[in-house]
Amino acid sequence: QVQLVESGGGLVQPGGSLRLSCAASGRIFRLNAMGWYRQAPGKERESVATITTSTTNYADSVMGRFTISTDNAKRSVYVQMSNLKVEDTAVYYCYVRDQLFGDYWGQGTQVTVSS
Repeated sequence: QVQLVESGGGLVQPGGSLRLSCAASGRIFRLNAMGWYRQAPGKERESVATITTSTTNYADSVMGRFTISTDNAKRSVYVQMSNLKVEDTAVYYCYVRDQLFGDYWGQGTQVTVSS
């Protein structure tokens, strides 16, 4: 069973930065993509950033402020978040996509941007 453990969330002031980390354990047969989603109160879950072996994609709302990266040796995915805004407040979830068995999700980590 694949498990994902996230860390790095917290409270930050507008304009500040945070780095979220997500480490995967268990057997992934054919890793296809890794990424981050977020869900704000009363809103649907939305994709924030996705990375594959050949591409990276970002939501328009975070373009230029967030950077996704991976460490394949550690089977980890990160998102560096800069110039954070109040509207970035949400629970952030990491995921990995196994081409054979689908998506696995982390438990979520809260990011709160407030003065």
